[in-house]
Amino acid sequence: MVLSKHSGLARSALLILGGVLVMTQALLADASESAIPELKISYAISASPGTQDAAPAEPAADIWTRIRAGFRLPDSKPQLTQQHMTWFAARSGHLQRAIERSRPYLYHIVEEVEKRGMPMEIALLPVIESAFNPTALSPMKASGIWQFIPSTGRIYGLDQNGWYDGRRDVVQATKAVLDYLQYLHGMFGDWELALAAYNCGEGCVGRAQSRVGAGAGFSSLKLPQETQHYVPKLVAVRNLVRDPGPNGLVLADIPNEPYFLPVTLKRPIDARSAARLADMSLEAFEALNPGFQRRVIHTDTRAVLLLPADRVETFQFNLHREGLDKGNLQNYLASKGESLAKIASRFNISIDWLKSHNPLAQNASRVKTQQTLIVPKTVASNTVSAQPAARPSGPAKPAAAHTPALRRHTVQKGETLFKLARQYNVKVADIRRINSQLAGGSSQLKPGMKLDIPVSTG
Repeated sequence: MVLSKHSGLARSALLILGGVLVMTQALLADASESAIPELKISYAISASPGTQDAAPAEPAADIWTRIRAGFRLPDSKPQLTQQHMTWFAARSGHLQRAIERSRPYLYHIVEEVEKRGMPMEIALLPVIESAFNPTALSPMKASGIWQFIPSTGRIYGLDQNGWYDGRRDVVQATKAVLDYLQYLHGMFGDWELALAAYNCGEGCVGRAQSRVGAGAGFSSLKLPQETQHYVPKLVAVRNLVRDPGPNGLVLADIPNEPYFLPVTLKRPIDARSAARLADMSLEAFEALNPGFQRRVIHTDTRAVLLLPADRVETFQFNLHREGLDKGNLQNYLASKGESLAKIASRFNISIDWLKSHNPLAQNASRVKTQQTLIVPKTVASNTVSAQPAARPSGPAKPAAAHTPALRRHTVQKGETLFKLARQYNVKVADIRRINSQLAGGSSQLKPGMKLDIPVSTG
């Protein structure tokens, strides 16, 4: 059959287009099954449902899934690794307590390790360094969850003074340790050697490597016994975290979300007041802020404190409500030889309070040298000076009446005043008195309503 010229052209065009589509599908199929780079096509082709891009993967709900995905260290000494796995498995309580202590810190550490593309085993390093105890102190004066010695801490920007020790500050010390490990990795080109140098020093590993030859790996080096076991111990912890079941371990669920948020202060505040304003125990507050060596957030040293993410709003609300955003502490310039008893009496505090909030020796009865102390702010004081304040000429005035700390609650569907009072261990009358919208005996709560709830002291 003879086709017209136009019919022939149309048929040719259809054949060419069909061939392009077949080739495109074949190329896309090959790309999904091989390492061939994706073909860039400059025109759009309507994709069938089976060829559409997959939805982005949901973030892991549990931190352990995220950690396991980042493990990279080899097992260069499997016999030593197995030895430590057996030790940890026989003492599962030790590992589980360390993991439970890691709960406030682990998400932040994982975030920072992941940002830098470092092996995720590093996030578990505090298990073998300090069992995640932020106040751990070794006989060699290494301190914090990462166990920085004083000199290395200073090199990496961790301030250490009578008020504050950056080695115990989880945020600052984590930054410093990752900086240091990256430096060691740059020096040796190997993460096992970097970790070994973190344990015994870069000179120790460098000398051991020079005896064997450049490029020698961790398993080939003659290192101190502790260092020989250091990396295998970390790998053992890694293996137990990767597959805890066969070893009889149960890892506590830790959400893959921030545990704490930073809050910047403009004025000093004592730790007990800060904990009360955030509606949390003093012990939990100090666990998040172990860098402050005295029971005071001394803003001349560091002005950032950490609070649980779900406590920040409560803290800010109570801070402003009680007027403590202007500070409840002030500087006092104490003279050499001045009696601690007289200073305590002047500001209506105990000598124990004075010593626990200031860098004073426990057996001291007088100020050894002229120094600035932190004392309660008197009613007459309007501001807290960042510079040493002149000594008050008279006795402190009585403190203002205490305003109860409050938390903000958003009413949910089905909640009643009675349920809220029982939930927060307070009286219905107390909730009514504080919230003007409940005046006149109204008990009707609407979803979304904001209520102030007094913090129970019972």
